[in-house]
Amino acid sequence: MPAFRVRGRPVPSEDPVDFWIVDGRISLDPVTHADILCDDGWILPGLVDAHCHVGIKYGGGHEDVDGAVEQARAERDVGVLLLRDAGSPVDTRALDDHDDLPRIIRAGRHIASPKRYIQGLAIDVEDESQLPEVVARQARFGDGWVKLVGDWIDRSVGDLRPLWDEKILRASIDAAHAEGARVTAHVFGEDALPGLISAGIDCIEHGTGLTDETIEMMVRHDTALVPTLVNIATFPDIAASASKYPIYARHMRDLHARVSSTIGRAHDAGVSIYAGTDAGGSIRHGRIADEVQALTEVGMTPTEALGAASWSARSWLGWPGLEHGAPADLLVYDVDPRTSPAVLSHPDVIVLRGVPQRRRQVD
Repeated sequence: MPAFRVRGRPVPSEDPVDFWIVDGRISLDPVTHADILCDDGWILPGLVDAHCHVGIKYGGGHEDVDGAVEQARAERDVGVLLLRDAGSPVDTRALDDHDDLPRIIRAGRHIASPKRYIQGLAIDVEDESQLPEVVARQARFGDGWVKLVGDWIDRSVGDLRPLWDEKILRASIDAAHAEGARVTAHVFGEDALPGLISAGIDCIEHGTGLTDETIEMMVRHDTALVPTLVNIATFPDIAASASKYPIYARHMRDLHARVSSTIGRAHDAGVSIYAGTDAGGSIRHGRIADEVQALTEVGMTPTEALGAASWSARSWLGWPGLEHGAPADLLVYDVDPRTSPAVLSHPDVIVLRGVPQRRRQVD
């Protein structure tokens, strides 16, 4: 594997750096005769989509392996080099054999109760007393994460409703932690949040039903939030398709109408927020720049929002950034990537596992 030299200004510090890529890793030790990959530019650790679904087809259904490869490639081409797959019905481990595709951190399959999630995507737990066992099994199958469905429409009441009792949630989350895994949960509404947070959930996905009380609980419990704002933008369409359930439709419209205030208050209170698009299903892959932009619109600074999709998210997920010995997964931009989504989604240089996937010519 050839060695490369990289010079530029890392974000966020902007202090000039000069390092080498050797055997797929970043090195601060000089290497003679290294190929100059870039001699100026804005350097960024590879982007992260902290909530996506590789293997769920756009528009619904399951992808085959070739389709999953194309989804991962779409992410790589916009600079996303680390994916947290927040639940997939497809075993995507075959993608690990592709050195040119992003690294994937898997949460196994969604876990729900019968008729309380999208058909065909989740493991249905008939008896909630079995939940700890199912969670432990998915913890062993995944890559350090388990995904619960925390609430969903209950057609018998015509609105969002929690799926699980707090006592069984606590036992289930403890079971995952005993396996070395963290637990996250899909939650749209208000009612499921107190029980999940009290039970020790590690992360909330979406979080549109957060209140001042549950925001304070998240801060106290150090619970992370991945709001998936580009997905929340589809709530009016979801409501429009739910005419049989007017209470639910009205609830979804209300959650959408106040999402900027909700997520903004969570940020102001100190909740750790990370960027995820919910790509797969109703969202196409490759939209992380739109999510970063959306985070700035709820009150995060451009640097905070970019960090939520790069160095901060990588640290949260247990992956290093631009440091000696770290895997060489990085991007270089001619223009500050905080300038606009168009700039962020078009890196001039993409390096994955130490291999340039896209590069510019150096005079």
